[in-house]
Amino acid sequence: MTGATTVESVTVIATESLSKRYPRVTALDRLSVDVPPGVTGLVGANGAGKSTLIKILLGLSPATEGRASVLGLDVATEGPAIRERVGYMPEHDCLPPDVSATEFVVHMARMSGLPPTAARERTADTLRHVGLYEERYRPMGGYSTGMKQRVKLAQALVHDPKLVLLDEPTNGLDPVGRDEMLGLIRRVHTDFGISVLVTSHLLGELERTCDQVVVIDGGRLLRFSATDEFTQATGSLAVEVTDTDACPDGTAALHAALTREGLAVQPAGHAADGSPVPGRVLLVDVADESTYDTVRDAVAGLGLGLVRMEARRHRIAEVFHDGPEQRPAGREADRSERQQRDQNGGAPDAA
Repeated sequence: MTGATTVESVTVIATESLSKRYPRVTALDRLSVDVPPGVTGLVGANGAGKSTLIKILLGLSPATEGRASVLGLDVATEGPAIRERVGYMPEHDCLPPDVSATEFVVHMARMSGLPPTAARERTADTLRHVGLYEERYRPMGGYSTGMKQRVKLAQALVHDPKLVLLDEPTNGLDPVGRDEMLGLIRRVHTDFGISVLVTSHLLGELERTCDQVVVIDGGRLLRFSATDEFTQATGSLAVEVTDTDACPDGTAALHAALTREGLAVQPAGHAADGSPVPGRVLLVDVADESTYDTVRDAVAGLGLGLVRMEARRHRIAEVFHDGPEQRPAGREADRSERQQRDQNGGAPDAA
């Protein structure tokens, strides 16, 4: 295990030209990426290859070609050792309804190799951590979606893994439930030092939670970088103002005033074809520090209320605008993978 410890200090997941092909679809296509410790987001549309990648990393599905390692262990030959050290939270509901959370998580802890006493102690601690301690003896059939997601997270953590793979952990949750789950995921790393790979198609969640983001589309790597590189400042200032009796359309009045001052101004929103969409927020190009003073003076001169004036940052979603030619491949993969699942009796081989 010395080798695994050495590699883990540098990377927790490594793939090299990893491919997975089915008769009528390529789920992964020469994917090469090195994932460091921390919280990593794996993002892509349905059919992009996220679940396929997770199955390969767990040693549950062989790759067609290429190599992959998890915590320094080869997925092709050391699957059982990987599963001892990794926790997995599946996307779909898979909990027995007539069993309590305590019974289920203890059972999963025992399956992971913990002795009975340790399994019970770890179960109590883990259910407390995910916020289910008071409800731990109730049958899970009466749980809400949010509670079921917490049980699935608890069973992934109970054996104290080095890495957890979370497949769409906020699926089916309302906004409050999503925020709570994202907070739990972040604390998994900050409080316990466990690295996390979390899949999601909701890009805003990843901005708030992850240290780095892997974007795949049609089985190919589209981009991999630190979250702050995705969301770096753009050189634009987002400005929002209120209307007044003197200026019933404060946004339009400010737009005109800033244009007269020689600043480049445009609405923040854009339509699908890239054309501007009128809205409450203006984007002002920042030429130098004096731009801030010019905006402030214009707002004050018009007697408007300033709602916000802040440096605009890229959103992760914008990365998809850089590679539009890859979107049809993703959709075609989605259709073909559904066909493949139908042939396999519904197994999500290439989800």
